[in-house]
Amino acid sequence: MAKLLSCVLGPRLYKIYRERDSERGPSGVPETPTSVTSPPSSSWDTYYQPRALEKHADSILALASVFWSISYYSSPFAFFYLYRKGYLSLSKVVPFSHYAGTLLLLLAGVACLRGIGRWTNPQYRQFITILEATHRNQSSENKRQLSNYNFDFRSWPVDFHWEEPSSRKESRGGPSHRGVALLRPEPLHRGTADTLLNRVKKLPCQITSYLVAHTLGRRMLYPGSVYLLQKALMPVLLQGQARLVEECNGRRAKLLACDGNEIDTMFVDRRGTAETQGQKLVICCEGNAGFYEVGCVSTPLEAGYSVLGWNHPGFAGSTGVPFPQNEANAMDVVVQFAIHRLGFQPQDIVIYAWSIGGFTATWAAMSYPDVSAVILDASFDDLVPLALKVMPDSWRGLVTRTVRQHLNLNNAEQLCRYQGPVLLIRRTKDEIITTTNLPLHLRPPGTQYPRVMAEEGLRVVRQWLEASSQLEEASVYSQWEVDEDWCLSVLRSYQAEHGPDFPWSVGEDISTDGRRQLALFLARKHLHNFEATHCTPLPAQNFQMPWHL
Repeated sequence: MAKLLSCVLGPRLYKIYRERDSERGPSGVPETPTSVTSPPSSSWDTYYQPRALEKHADSILALASVFWSISYYSSPFAFFYLYRKGYLSLSKVVPFSHYAGTLLLLLAGVACLRGIGRWTNPQYRQFITILEATHRNQSSENKRQLSNYNFDFRSWPVDFHWEEPSSRKESRGGPSHRGVALLRPEPLHRGTADTLLNRVKKLPCQITSYLVAHTLGRRMLYPGSVYLLQKALMPVLLQGQARLVEECNGRRAKLLACDGNEIDTMFVDRRGTAETQGQKLVICCEGNAGFYEVGCVSTPLEAGYSVLGWNHPGFAGSTGVPFPQNEANAMDVVVQFAIHRLGFQPQDIVIYAWSIGGFTATWAAMSYPDVSAVILDASFDDLVPLALKVMPDSWRGLVTRTVRQHLNLNNAEQLCRYQGPVLLIRRTKDEIITTTNLPLHLRPPGTQYPRVMAEEGLRVVRQWLEASSQLEEASVYSQWEVDEDWCLSVLRSYQAEHGPDFPWSVGEDISTDGRRQLALFLARKHLHNFEATHCTPLPAQNFQMPWHL
């Protein structure tokens, strides 16, 4: 009876992975009481085959879930319509509640029938036995057996806790349950006294901004968090996850962030291979509709690096909602997991981000300044200009206030606090990100080379950025007769005399022509052009480590 109840309340099982020979335990080793013998993979198909009762019940419950999601998003319009028609009176609400209660009872009955179908399936009974054993005792053997199944990630046991590192427990300066530290935007109106009257005047605008950010704004900024989109992409995500596990020996893990969100991660270890780049770990930060199952992790994987992918809060197996604070909290526990559980030193970690993932990447670079390098692909410096570009001009004040207070993705400000090597990949045919923006790492204030990137330097760099082809870029570069050997010697001499800490005052005693040469040289080293649109996958040959002296 207990097993039947477990089948009724258990998670949905999607797939049984092919067991890899390298993961099979040695024969003749006695099992612990809490371990479960996994059946040979050859006896079962790798795709979970539900019985007819479970299959049809699952379809009904999935359809009900979709209808509930549609009802949730359309509820404001529905309430308005019902109110106008007079259907919200007590005499009409009571019968409706009876219908709703009856429907819930029917759905509960369908769930029980699904549980019976699972109970009659030896595949599911074997899976639920392993899952329960793992929750009781998270031994390495139980986790190994559980990793052979792909199921609803909400039931996956937590593998790493944000407080697990001993340094976090002993230190008071680390993140609290409220979250990690973020850079806060400056007040919109400086010098204004923050009196009670001013607060009351601002209250309607603040309420409006809050409502916009938590309803339409967040879903426009992170469409991947919308349930209906995830439901439509589910087959593709399952296929991508199977590829990572079966072909790349990926290991899935659940991380618990300081805000209580559970973060879905996938780690592919290449340290045991002959390729030297496998010693480096690339942490991938996906775009606003990207998932590690089908996202930018494929680029460093093809290049031979060890890779750690993770999903934004509210994406696929990760819980929560993708606001900046939650995003930073998630990135923090991912980096801690890489250092304290996977065993990578910060000097061996590279942060790679695509599009909106640049926010978490630059936050990690700012908060963990010892990481090896940062690579930003098709990212932006600040969200406000992009938001204003797609919204009506009459909404400028509301959009700016909403972004600054609730969705402040200030990539450039965070990146300027990182001292290490940075590579920016610019999509020359990008239809979303403005391609004439200056490289984030060279933008004042807080730039690394303030004397070089003065007016003359900025002017020639912008001219180079506005080139429409590689031939035109080369023409601009040769027009100013950039002597790369001379530029390198100047930079190395300054580094030898003053040390590596930024910002550098190099360029003070150099002619205007020399500063132009240095500006173009540095821009070309920090920025690589890729002739493609925003969503084109980056080829492995274009994935290069940033330049540094």
